[in-house]
Amino acid sequence: MKKIVVFILFILHAMTFSKNLIVKDGETISSRFLVPLEYEREYYPEDSFGTYLRSLKLKEMGAPVLLYDGREKFVQSYISVIDMPILPQDLIQCADAVIKLRAEYLYSQKKYDEISFDLTNGMKVPFSKFMNGERIKVSGNKTVWIKGKYKTGHGREVFDEYLKFIYTYAGTLSLSRELNKADIKDIKIGDVFIQGGSPGHAVIVVDIAVNRKTGEKIMMLAQSYMPSQELHILKSIFDISPWYKIEDEKLVTPEWLFEKGSLKKW
Repeated sequence: MKKIVVFILFILHAMTFSKNLIVKDGETISSRFLVPLEYEREYYPEDSFGTYLRSLKLKEMGAPVLLYDGREKFVQSYISVIDMPILPQDLIQCADAVIKLRAEYLYSQKKYDEISFDLTNGMKVPFSKFMNGERIKVSGNKTVWIKGKYKTGHGREVFDEYLKFIYTYAGTLSLSRELNKADIKDIKIGDVFIQGGSPGHAVIVVDIAVNRKTGEKIMMLAQSYMPSQELHILKSIFDISPWYKIEDEKLVTPEWLFEKGSLKKW
């Protein structure tokens, strides 16, 4: 019912966006989407997660979101598609996409020891153990570390193997438990609105701007969905779409309604 109500709400608002805030030739989030009048982007250090996210490459304006099997996404809930390949299996859904972005950032910064995610059964899985040649044996809900003649090191092949394992055995439930509660007043790029469960959903904050006069903040959101599909920038119901007003209320997105207090941080 929740999903139906949200979908109808977006249909009623015609799911439009502000053309004045779009630079069609822009190749990244920060270069394609302008901020509204009197707003400016919040500052983040060059090597931060925030700068990584707002610098994500985008496909050309008008490109469709593709599902893992090559079909086009039916619901036109997005403005642009993030140019990041996904697997040809139904593995990278909402929480997995958030995990992918966080992991890819840490990997790009060579912060290998900080790459670690929880499985749904609560087991912590650091990338460092995969680097050392360890793997996990899964038997039902039981998981144990094993050693063998596995690839070692931090090369892309080992990293991709690690991520595929995480996508398979983690989800919104594990990620919602793993993340920390965040105050909406302290929202940062990289924070996540999440509802754990089956089904559950998660969207990630990929940009923030602040009004120079009032201090009011706005944000931009990205997601994947079910089935596995390319990450994309969401439209909003506001006249400054794709920007969302940051309010201490329920968050209405095209395909999910998040309850108040759903914001979490790393």
